[in-house]
Amino acid sequence: MAHTQKSILLFSLFLLLLVGCKGEKEAQVVSKKESPSTVTYATGFKVTKETDLTIVEVTGAWPGAKSFKYALVPKEKLPSITLPRDAYDAIIATPVEKVVLTSTTHIEPLQQLGELNSVVGFPNTDYISSPEARKLVNSGQIQDLGMNDILNTEMVLELSPELIIGFSINEENKAYDILKKAGIPVAYNGDWVEHTPLGKAEWIKFFAPFFQKEGLGDSIFAEIESSYKQAKALAQKAKSKPTVLTGGLYKDVWYVAGGNSWMAQFMEDANADYLWSNTEETGSIGLSLESVLEKAQDAEYWFNPSAQTTYMELNEANPHYRQFKAFKNKKVYSNAIEKGETGGLIFYELAPHRPDIVLKDFIKILHPELLPEHQLQFIKPLQ
Repeated sequence: MAHTQKSILLFSLFLLLLVGCKGEKEAQVVSKKESPSTVTYATGFKVTKETDLTIVEVTGAWPGAKSFKYALVPKEKLPSITLPRDAYDAIIATPVEKVVLTSTTHIEPLQQLGELNSVVGFPNTDYISSPEARKLVNSGQIQDLGMNDILNTEMVLELSPELIIGFSINEENKAYDILKKAGIPVAYNGDWVEHTPLGKAEWIKFFAPFFQKEGLGDSIFAEIESSYKQAKALAQKAKSKPTVLTGGLYKDVWYVAGGNSWMAQFMEDANADYLWSNTEETGSIGLSLESVLEKAQDAEYWFNPSAQTTYMELNEANPHYRQFKAFKNKKVYSNAIEKGETGGLIFYELAPHRPDIVLKDFIKILHPELLPEHQLQFIKPLQ
């Protein structure tokens, strides 16, 4: 995420975390409900189709958030319908042609949907790693808008976007409040709150309705789902189940991925013995170095230790790391190695929406005989 990547690096690199329609219209829309779009894995949103509109309800914009409901209305139908404004957090005309994004996890879904050219602004564009998106940044089509929680509202107003896809960790965001009062709708995205690989990836079905591309979004996710399931089934054929350690020290606390976290799910599906799999946390667990050594000193593999990308850097960060078997045997792997041209981490931008590739990386590392031709893309060995 644009404004969160830095904090993720510092705190959890090793973890696995409106009014768009103006004026009153004459005819009242008749809401004849149809079958809702199928959302199978994601828990933070749902999509409902009605005769003249699509309703996107976000129930997990951040932990503990209230529900947000957005009415999406085709542009050609806006003149002939009216909606009760107090029933929706935003009324948005579709297809959206000018959008501001606020998290790097929003880049890949729009690229998959063929809608990158709709993006006109982004907070701190240095975090963007996609080569296609960087071309738009370099050409000036995607404007740098500051930081997410302190968006340059004057610049946003000049761009006149039809929609802002918002990221927030709570309901306090003065910039969003200003922009909503100015008539620019903000739709919150909560893909980062999901705890399962396919749950995060399924948020492409959240993006698709804003561009009237629900069918394309469904087909893209179906391919990713199929690829993921095939990889998971392949992993079950492994003859061994290697032990795994995750995370590393931040100051004096070692953060490991909780047993119900995104990372732990990858470990289970890759047929690994994750040493904290029986814990209940969906995020991270803070531990002492001593307790981690006691439990995982002999772990065969170690994933995402910190921001360091070489064994020398890891040793300099804390000499105690040398006590781990995975360090001694050069079995340490990181998601921080692959970066974009301006330093953004490719993993945090792309991996949430390509969990099938992430899973194949883990299988390649843990069970190399199962995927001899696969080339690692996100998770790579320290040098």
